[in-house]
Amino acid sequence: MNAMNWKIKAVIQNAIAKLPTQLSYNLYYYMQRKLGGLQNLNPTDHFIAAVKTWQLIEEQSKDPVGKIFFEVGTGRAPLIPIAYYLMGANQTITVDLNPYVKKEIVFEYLQYLKQHQNEIKQIFGRRLNQDRFKTLLKFIDSRNFSLPDLLSLCSIQYWAPSDAGQTQLADLSIDFHTSNNVFEHIDAVNLKRILTEGIRFLKPDGLFVHYIDYSDHFSHSDSSISAINFLQYNDTEWSRYADNRYMYMNRLRHDDFVCLFKDQSLQILKEEPIVDQRSVEILKSDSLPIDSRFKDKSPQVLAIAGSWLVAQKIACKNDERS
Repeated sequence: MNAMNWKIKAVIQNAIAKLPTQLSYNLYYYMQRKLGGLQNLNPTDHFIAAVKTWQLIEEQSKDPVGKIFFEVGTGRAPLIPIAYYLMGANQTITVDLNPYVKKEIVFEYLQYLKQHQNEIKQIFGRRLNQDRFKTLLKFIDSRNFSLPDLLSLCSIQYWAPSDAGQTQLADLSIDFHTSNNVFEHIDAVNLKRILTEGIRFLKPDGLFVHYIDYSDHFSHSDSSISAINFLQYNDTEWSRYADNRYMYMNRLRHDDFVCLFKDQSLQILKEEPIVDQRSVEILKSDSLPIDSRFKDKSPQVLAIAGSWLVAQKIACKNDERS
């Protein structure tokens, strides 16, 4: 659905979302394959995000090698867990409310990896475990590609449909809680549940490492609108466009997420906000009416298009049992 007017795209997504669940999934997948972001598959953005997550963990004087990761939001392929494997993770548990993973999509991503080995090696750099990379390439060359076998090889547990706010994980059993471009699609109530659950199962010295995209996602495929286009609508108006499983956006801004983390008794160790210059100019010119929900926020906050957030649990006596 590239280069499509965002309002038309919203109508189509809303219509598909109202169909019976399996039919809805199948039709939306077909639309993405024919017209949308699943036409030309390239895993590099996901691998870059995984390496960045790894780097942020290392910056906190922690070694991710041999550790256990938890990922919120698998998407169409477990690319970030595969990247964690290639860098030396012991295991990744990746969960998604929607069972989106498709064998053919995963296979195509892996074919890209095989055909662009030098590019992939450059992305990972010194962090790439060469033995694991060779093992994965050998697996890709095998005649019968099996998704369960791939997950087993890369020590990935894929749970879907599954709720990241209510898992069966043991207390203090996970080292790192991560996501990439996911938290903006979850409402505030469930975000609190997910963070609370993460606090329960994360080890005392564990970290939350998340990248959140605050931009209007319709602007990704419709260049006629900006990253802050959706800030002109009140909640009722906006729900008519994007209150469905495929394009829900909570529209929380960077300061909202900072408060959300702190309210869950998390200490933020690092923020990396990314300011969108086009949004800055629009806000300066007053050419976009801003809804009252966002009126009390500064232009500097509204223009933030995304940010990394790194946080840790505030130590409590209950964690001493580890």
